Amino acid sequence: MSDTFPLRITVGAEDAGRRLDQFLTGRLGNVSRARVQELISSEKILLNQAPARASIKLRGGEEIRVLGPAERPALRAISEEIPLDIVYEDDDLAIINKPAGMMVHAGAGATEDARNRGTLVNALLHHFQSLSGVGGELRPGIVHRLDKETSGLIVVAKNDEAHRKLAEQFSQREAKKTYVALVHGWIMKDAGTIVASISRDRVRRTRMTTRGSGGREAVSHYRVVQRIESAYGKFTLVEVKIDTGRTHQIRVHMASIGHPVVGDTLYGAPAKSLLLPKSGRSGAPSSVFLGRNFLHAAELELKHPRTGEKIARKAPIPVELQKFLQEVTAVHEPTKSVS
Repeated sequence: MSDTFPLRITVGAEDAGRRLDQFLTGRLGNVSRARVQELISSEKILLNQAPARASIKLRGGEEIRVLGPAERPALRAISEEIPLDIVYEDDDLAIINKPAGMMVHAGAGATEDARNRGTLVNALLHHFQSLSGVGGELRPGIVHRLDKETSGLIVVAKNDEAHRKLAEQFSQREAKKTYVALVHGWIMKDAGTIVASISRDRVRRTRMTTRGSGGREAVSHYRVVQRIESAYGKFTLVEVKIDTGRTHQIRVHMASIGHPVVGDTLYGAPAKSLLLPKSGRSGAPSSVFLGRNFLHAAELELKHPRTGEKIARKAPIPVELQKFLQEVTAVHEPTKSVS
């Protein structure tokens, strides 16, 4: 697309009947329809010198003016003074206990506004100043990721050599990651392995699925820690070790065997407010609430990228998850623990 603005486009007769946003999406090249609609709504695109609706049907012969660049400027992470729970640090790397609700980095479609604020990367830039550049300006230092609503341990690299060696450990399945999750229902097997490829859901693009074709291999090993029967239903507390690190892997895998993570409404969990059954149980709260997913990256083990020495760290279950677990079990004690 030309860098000279306003850019003038004349609609040909062959494009008569097309919607304005559809026409421009094809004409402007590597620009999404959502971005075109955003430009139209902000009156950065004029039809015959006047603002227009994205859905208007073209007749042919109109003049379209694009008043500014359709491509967003390259996004850079922003240094922000945000508290960090640093559980390990040296000259090459740091291990952070990330809270739930914090994105690791802004999405590629974000802009220099509120959507690019409060990320882990922004906090890292403030605390460490210098991070590896392997992941680019949007993801400096980021070797692997955690979902926004997943808390727990994540390692970051301070230089490029450390980043490459750490990334190799993850790709070779040498880094060990252990999660704690509370899922709906009782998992009857005390331990098991889920091997199911994961791909993006073709209908709901924010979801991943094990049912699609052409997915990436994903392996999760689970072990039952506790089976819980409560006034709010049955639950299983599990420990999950993953060999691979696919997007939403544990959430997708647990849902695929009929046991979605508590709070994870994207993958089939009920509403995050769990109500007491109508029959009632004395001594229990009338409802319990969890404003996040019950998934926590509790343990991380890897080799130091420079010395080869083993580094192993643990992060306790956050207070809000402990409180939720206590409230859920307020009436009934766990019916079975697995050692």
